[in-house]
Amino acid sequence: MADEKNWIREAMFYHIYPLGFTGAPLQNEGEATAGGRILEVLDWIEHFKELGINAIYFGPIFESVSHGYDTTDYYQTDSRLGSKEDFKKVFTALHENGIRVIVDGVFNHVGRKFFAFLDVQKNLEQSDYKDWFCNLNFSWQSPLGDSFSYENWHGAAELVKLNLRNPAVCEHLLGAVGMWMDELGIDGLRLDAADCVDREFFKQLHSFTKGKREDFWLMGEVIHGDYARWANADVLHSVTNYELHKGFYSSHNDKNYFEIAYSLKRQFGQGGLYENLCLYNFLDNHDVNRIESLLKQRENLKNAYTLLYMMPGIPSIYYGSEWGIEGVKGQGMDADLPLRPKLDLEEMCAKETDLPAHIRELAKIRQESDAVKYGAYDEVLVRNEQFVFARRSGEQYKLIALNLTDHAETLYFSYQGKEYEVLLEAYTSKIME
Repeated sequence: MADEKNWIREAMFYHIYPLGFTGAPLQNEGEATAGGRILEVLDWIEHFKELGINAIYFGPIFESVSHGYDTTDYYQTDSRLGSKEDFKKVFTALHENGIRVIVDGVFNHVGRKFFAFLDVQKNLEQSDYKDWFCNLNFSWQSPLGDSFSYENWHGAAELVKLNLRNPAVCEHLLGAVGMWMDELGIDGLRLDAADCVDREFFKQLHSFTKGKREDFWLMGEVIHGDYARWANADVLHSVTNYELHKGFYSSHNDKNYFEIAYSLKRQFGQGGLYENLCLYNFLDNHDVNRIESLLKQRENLKNAYTLLYMMPGIPSIYYGSEWGIEGVKGQGMDADLPLRPKLDLEEMCAKETDLPAHIRELAKIRQESDAVKYGAYDEVLVRNEQFVFARRSGEQYKLIALNLTDHAETLYFSYQGKEYEVLLEAYTSKIME
C-alpha cells in the first residue's frame, strides 16, 4: 500500500555506470586491463552524503568483455573494475555511511565468452549446455559465423539469450544472486531488460531473495507496457518509469505543464494506474541524453529536479547530472560513450553552478516530510506555464508550485480549505505548507 513504510520509499538514488565512471578500458583483456578502479567510489562518499543520497545503483559489475551487459561470469566481478575484495571494501564503506547498494542483474542474455556458450561452440549438439540458450538451430549459421544459430537480444548477435525455463540456468543465476547477497551484502537488484525476461523466473527470484532477506529490493528495466504486470506482489517491487521520462523535458520545452500533469494524475492520482506502486523516476540515465542537453532553457533544470524529488516514487540522479553536465548519444557501436564519461570529482565540485545546492535542499525536504515520501498525489492548478500539485499524508501536506516562464507570475488557488497567493519568480519553484 502507498502508506506502507519501508526503506525504498525513503530512498534517494545515485546511479553510476561503473565502467565509464572509473574510466575503465573499453575491452576486457584480463590481466592487461585489470585494476581496482572501483575503489574510486570511496572518494565520492562525502559527496553522496552532502546530496542526501542513501542508495547507489551500480550498473553492470559482473565479469564481461566490453560494455558490461555481455556477462561472461556471474560469480566474478569485472576485472577492469576490481576484485571481490575491492567491491567489498566499497560496499562496506557505503553501508557504514547509511547508503544501500543495488547492482545490475543482467539475466536475459550473456556474452559469447560465457562458459556454457563456449561449450556449445566446441561440442555443438553434443554439448551438455545446448539447452541453456533459446532457439538453438544447428541447421543454420549465426551472423558471427557459428555453425548454428541462436536467439539474441534485439538483433545484437554478441548477446545470447538465456533459456530461463531451464532449471539448471535458473539454479546457476540464483546461486550467483545468493553469493552477492551473502558475500558482498547487496540490498537489491536492478533487472536489465526486464520486459524481455520470463516472468516465471522473476517469481523464482522474488521468492528466493525474500527467503534470504525480507527487505531485498527488485526493480526492473521496463520501457513500455503495463508496469503493474511486472511490479506486483509476486514478480518485482518496482520498475523504471520511462513513461514519465519525456514529460520532464518536453513539458518545459513546449511550455506545456499539462503534459506532465496528465501523466502524474494518470499514474498516481486517486484511482490512478500506479497509485500504490513506488516507481523508479529519473531525468536521465546511461541510455538516454542528459537532461541538460534535452532542455531548451537550462534555467528550467531546477524545476525538473523539483518535479523529480517531489512527485510520487523514487528519485534517481545519474552521476554528473547534479552539476548539469551535457551528454548526447552518438552513432554506431560507441553511441553510448558520451553518456558514460569518467569524471574528476574535484573538477566537478569546482563548477560554477548552484544546482547541487538546490538538490540538497530538495533532499532535505523529502527526508523530513512523510507527505512527500509516502503521501497521496493531488493536482491543484495546471496552466501551460505554471503547475501546482500537493503531496498529502493525513493532516500533513506539501504544496509544490512551478513557473517555467522568463518572468514572475502570481498564482491564486485554494487547497484543503486554505487560500493561497504565491509569487513565483522566473524559472523557479516553491515548496510550502
